[in-house]
Amino acid sequence: MPNTEGLQPTNSPQPGVPLTLGTDIRFVPGVGSARARLLRRLGIHTAGQALFFFPRAYEHPAPGTAIGELRDGRPASLVGRITEVEISSRTAGKSVLGALVENEQGAVRLLFFNQPGRVEQLRRGCRVLVSGTPKLAGFRMEFIHPKVVLLEEDETAPGGQILPIYSLVEGLKQGELRKLTATVVAELAESIEEVLDEPLRALAAARIEGTLPGLTSPLCGITTALREIHQPSGAEALEAARRRLIFQELFVLQLALAVRRRRLTTALTAPPLPPTSLIDARIRNRFAFELTADQVAAIREVGQDMARQFPMNRLVQGDVGSGKTVIAQYAILLAVAHGHQAVMMAPTEVLARQHHQTLTRALAHSRVRIGLLCGSLTATQRREVLRRAETGDIDVLVGTQALLHGDIRFAKLGLCVIDEQHKFGVTQRQALRRGDIDPHYLVLSATPIPRTITMTMFGDLDVSTLRQKPPGRGAVHTYLAEDAWRDRWWRFVAQRIDEGRQAFVVTPRVCPDPVAADDAPATETDAGQPASAPAGSIEDEDAASVEEVTSAVVTFDQLRQGPLADYRVGLLHGRMTTQEKTETMERFAQGRIQVLVTTSVIEVGIDVPNATVMTILGAERFGLAQLHQLRGRVSRGTQDGHVCLFTDAKASPNENERLKTFSETHDGFAIAEADFRLRGPGDLMGRSQSGMPPMRIADLTRDETVLGVAREIAQETVDLDAELSAPSAAGLKKQVFRRYGDVLDLGDVA
Repeated sequence: MPNTEGLQPTNSPQPGVPLTLGTDIRFVPGVGSARARLLRRLGIHTAGQALFFFPRAYEHPAPGTAIGELRDGRPASLVGRITEVEISSRTAGKSVLGALVENEQGAVRLLFFNQPGRVEQLRRGCRVLVSGTPKLAGFRMEFIHPKVVLLEEDETAPGGQILPIYSLVEGLKQGELRKLTATVVAELAESIEEVLDEPLRALAAARIEGTLPGLTSPLCGITTALREIHQPSGAEALEAARRRLIFQELFVLQLALAVRRRRLTTALTAPPLPPTSLIDARIRNRFAFELTADQVAAIREVGQDMARQFPMNRLVQGDVGSGKTVIAQYAILLAVAHGHQAVMMAPTEVLARQHHQTLTRALAHSRVRIGLLCGSLTATQRREVLRRAETGDIDVLVGTQALLHGDIRFAKLGLCVIDEQHKFGVTQRQALRRGDIDPHYLVLSATPIPRTITMTMFGDLDVSTLRQKPPGRGAVHTYLAEDAWRDRWWRFVAQRIDEGRQAFVVTPRVCPDPVAADDAPATETDAGQPASAPAGSIEDEDAASVEEVTSAVVTFDQLRQGPLADYRVGLLHGRMTTQEKTETMERFAQGRIQVLVTTSVIEVGIDVPNATVMTILGAERFGLAQLHQLRGRVSRGTQDGHVCLFTDAKASPNENERLKTFSETHDGFAIAEADFRLRGPGDLMGRSQSGMPPMRIADLTRDETVLGVAREIAQETVDLDAELSAPSAAGLKKQVFRRYGDVLDLGDVA
C-alpha cells in the first residue's frame, strides 16, 4: 500500500488545483472543518488516507422490488422512508420494535424482536434501503430482522449495486464516507503509481490460483483496484480488487522482511563459533538423557548457524515439554567454549531466576561462571554484576529486560538467548547489540506459533521446530467438569497431595485492562527505577486488575478454610512484589507449599516436576493456547498429570464446546492454529507486542495462501536485487522503507 500516513497535510488547494495525496482532509470538497475532526478520529488526515481507508464490509442488496411485486418468502430489497416507529414490551425483558417504511408504491412493516438499540437507527423521516425476506401478515408485507442501510437524501437507490460499509465514529454517516471516497477516487485513483508490473501481477495470480503463468488473468491494476474496492461494479470485480490490494500489502511486508534477512547475513558480522568434534562431544556429555530426533536436528542447525561469520537469527519453537531449554544450553556452552560470553533474557524475574537455577544445576562442577541481573538486586549488587560482565568474570548472564539498559558492557559477547520472544517485540532483541560485532541470536518460544505468525512477526528468523517430547514423561489427562463435581474434584486433589504430590489452582485474569488499581504498589522496572518503560517493553509481570487479585485471594481463602484446610496453601499473583513472588515459588519448588493458588503468572517456564494436579477456574476466560501452556506446568516428571477445567455459570454453549475440544486435544500446534483462527492475530500478537503496523485490508487468518505466495515472490525478488535498487523496483522500495523502515531497522529510503 502507498504509505500516506507520513504525508503532512497541505494547505487549502487553490480553486481549479486538483487534490493531491497530501491535501488536508478538511479541504476535500464536501468535508469542512467539523467533519474533518470526526474523520481524524478514524485516522483520516489527508485525501490520500481517505483513498486507502477501505470498507470493512459490503451489503449485497437484491435488485429493487416494487412493493406491489413483493412475494411471501422471496428475498427482496426496496428503498423508502420511515414514517412510523414504535417499541412495545410483551413480557419482562422482551421487546418488539416496529417501523413503517413507505414509498410511492405503498408501505411495509419492519419488525425487530429484543433489539431496542435499533431505535437509534430507525428514526422517523430517514431514507433507508431494506433487504430481507418478506412475509405476508394479514394484508401487508412485513420484514422480520431485515438489513437496513441508511441513505442520504441525494444518494441513488442501489438497484442491486454492492454498497460499501465503512467503520464510523459517532456523528459520521455511511453516506458521508461514500461521498468522500467517491470524490478522492475520482480525483486521485489514476495518479497512484503502479508498483506491481504486469509480469509480477501475472506471476502472483498464477501462484495464488495454483496454475501456470499464462493460464490465469493477472491481478488487476492499482487504479482499477481502488475504484472497485470503493465502488464495486459487481461481485467478481470486487473480489479481484480485494485480491490485488491484499497481495500488495502482504508483498510489501514480506519484501521488508526479506531485505532484513538479507542484511542480517551480509551487512552484520558475528564471531564464528563452530562446534568442533571435541567441543560437541564435551557438551553432549553433560546431557544425562537421550536427545529426541527433533532436538538433535535443532542442535545441528544451531551449530551450523553459529559457525558462520554473520549472526545466527534462529527461532526454536516447540510444544510444551519438548525440551527447548536443552537447545539453549547447547548454544550457551558452545559460545563459552570459544571464550565468549552469553546472555539469556526472560520476560519476568520469576522465569529469569528459574533459568538461572536450571543453568546452575546443569553446569555444576564446571568452570562456567553464571550471573543474574534483575530488578530486585540492590544498587551495590547490580554494580558488581555489571563490573564482572565488563571484565569477563561472568561467562553467562541471565536476566530480564534489565539487560537492555545501555550501561551494560560485555567483555566478549557472543550469544543472546531470548526466551518468550513475543513478550519483547520485533526490535528489542537487537537492543543487546554492542559495537561493530553482533552476537548470535537464539529465540525460544514456549508457545507453538501459527504458520502465518512465523511468516510475519518472526519473518526474519530461521525456524527450528520441536514436536517430540523426551521419553519418560507422564501423560496429562484433561477433564471438563460441571460445577456439581467440585467437591468430588477437591477430594481427588487432596488424595494426590496425601500421596506426596503438589497442586496448582489457577484463577483467571478477569479484566484485560492492564492498569492496576489505585491501591496497588508502585510498579518498578527491572532496573530498580520508577516505571517509565518505552512502548513495547515488558514489566516484571503483566499488571493485574483488582478483579484478578480478588479472585485469587478469595479462592485462596476459600480453600484454606474449606476443602483443602488440612494442607499448606500458598498464593501467587501479579501484584505481589518480585521478592514475594520469588519466595513463594521457592517454597513451592521445595515442597513447603502443597497447593499454589495463582493467576496466569505461572503460564510459562515454571518447572516443578512434583506438581501433577491443576485446577483451572473460569476456564472459558483463557485462550486455548494459554490453557495449553498452563496445562504444561503439570506432568513435567514421570508421573501422570491431571487438569480439571471449571467454567463460570455464565459460560456459553460455544465456550463449553471450545473447552471440550481442548480437553480432547493435546497437540500444541493444532491448538495454536485453532486459537489463532478464533482470536485472530490482534489478540495473539498485538501491535504493542509485535511493533508491526496493522494490516489495512489483509487478514492473516483468512489470507494465509496469499501470504505464502507473497513470501515466496518477495524472497525471489530480493535474491535477484538485494536492496531493491533496480529502477523498476523504485516504487516498491519507497513503500517498503516508509512503512517498515523504522520498525525493522531498515533505515530510510535511499
